[in-house]
Amino acid sequence: MNFPFLIASGRHRAWLWSIAMGSVIVLIAAVQLLGDWAQAAWATPQVRDAFWGGSAAAFATAAGVLPILFWKQLPERVMDTLFGFGAGVMLAASAFSLIVPGIEAAQMQGASAWGAASIVGASIILGAALLLALERWVPHEHFIKGVEGQSSLALKRTWLFVFAIALHNVPEGLAIGVGFAGGDVVRGSALATGIAIQDIPEGFVVAMALAVVGYSRKTAIIIGMASGLVEPIGAVLGAAIVSSSVALLPWGLGFAAGAMLFVVSHEIIPESHRKGHEVFATSGLIVGFVLMMMLDTALA
Repeated sequence: MNFPFLIASGRHRAWLWSIAMGSVIVLIAAVQLLGDWAQAAWATPQVRDAFWGGSAAAFATAAGVLPILFWKQLPERVMDTLFGFGAGVMLAASAFSLIVPGIEAAQMQGASAWGAASIVGASIILGAALLLALERWVPHEHFIKGVEGQSSLALKRTWLFVFAIALHNVPEGLAIGVGFAGGDVVRGSALATGIAIQDIPEGFVVAMALAVVGYSRKTAIIIGMASGLVEPIGAVLGAAIVSSSVALLPWGLGFAAGAMLFVVSHEIIPESHRKGHEVFATSGLIVGFVLMMMLDTALA
């Protein structure tokens, strides 16, 4: 094996060493800055609360995976009902835990009714647009619809599922983080509780879908449990960014809502209706919506 440091001429070798040393210094500085930022962020109560809220959602996802040890397949109607339930929870969370508080936060900062609605509306569009861009460019595989994204044939199907699950869970983590960023622990807890509740059947559906298409139970359990780890990461990032500036709160709430609405409309509802069980999926959606609405209004 040839190493450029050994075969280069003296002048080129000096340049290579300079570039290498410079890269090491930049890397060390970046790690130091990241460590300082993480330490400062962790000192913020909102970030700590967001981490625990995201961790609770991740734990709920992992708990939902465990029943696959006893069942390898459920009726399609049941799975579509669970998909619908998750969609209902996310719709209610978007409305009552993100959009409405976002408008209220913008008005408290001095915006008029039209101005507050415009801020949150624009941020909803931005959140949905980002998820659309990720959906177009990140290879992933839907549970029913199949492969989507650029260069997807070059990746193993397991990783396509991982990308799909990550895309689905990122908005949930961001929503939890932004929910706590405003300093309202009760509202943030209600949002985290609702998402954790819908993560239990979601984790089961994810693991079940992997098992049905041929993955071993061990692989399905590992991937299903790992899928929830995105949520505490997203929660910490959302809380750290938004809590750094009060002015970002309505934008962050709307952005998280837009990302969740995109996932519901583009991913969950089509998946739950694709096999002709619209009545079951819609019934699950209504139940999930009402449950999340009651949690948000009762705990607020």
